Amino acid sequence: MTHAAVTATLEDRVLVVAFDRVAKKNALTVAMYEELVAALGRARDDAKIRAVLVRGNGGVFTAGNDLQDFMQRPPTSADSPVGRFLELIVGFAKPLVAAVEGPAIGVGTTMLLHCDLVYAAEGTRFQLPFVPLGLCPEAASSALLPMLAGRALASELLLFGEPFGPDVARRIGLVNEVLPPAELHAFALARAHKLAELPPASVRLTKELVRAADRERTEAALAREGAAFFERLRSPEAAEAMQAFFLKKKPDFSRFE
Repeated sequence: MTHAAVTATLEDRVLVVAFDRVAKKNALTVAMYEELVAALGRARDDAKIRAVLVRGNGGVFTAGNDLQDFMQRPPTSADSPVGRFLELIVGFAKPLVAAVEGPAIGVGTTMLLHCDLVYAAEGTRFQLPFVPLGLCPEAASSALLPMLAGRALASELLLFGEPFGPDVARRIGLVNEVLPPAELHAFALARAHKLAELPPASVRLTKELVRAADRERTEAALAREGAAFFERLRSPEAAEAMQAFFLKKKPDFSRFE
């Protein structure tokens, strides 16, 4: 199927879900989140689908949320398309594999915390720019990133929102392997197919057991962050940051306390 710049293609028993809004660096719109929810719902409910591979087309994973679309139709509850997407990937029972290259900004990085295997191309740029945009972490990243990176590095990445490369991502455990761009997608797809060949109930149970100890913490963080994120979207700081972003100027936070 192809709608709203998201494609979902079944390749044997692997559903390949791709961001396909290349002219906008695959920035995610509300409509794209709706398509992602539909694709993941299909994968969840179809016994023939054993694994999901998420990728971006055009040498780009995703530039994160399309801020113009996001501010015109901001999420207001966990039942919003973005909220339902996050809920799906947090509780997704089947293996999630990601092939990441180019920019992986905002949710393009935080969604990887919920993938079981992540493969990145050399030169990939990860970034968590929530604080500079007047927002706060999302997708349970405030809990999961410190578990991976340690509190000090997680604080640095989340507070400054500066880009980091695949070597750092691999060192902290966000990425399994770094590959040349020309090899990335074939390698990731082969790993997804190998998962699809394994006993499906055993795969699902193993994933559940691996994540069980952190499930309650993850869901609690998701709820805390969601409430804070919706509030931050309405804040004067976020308004200043977004206006500066659209005008391509430096924001001025000097008047805020």
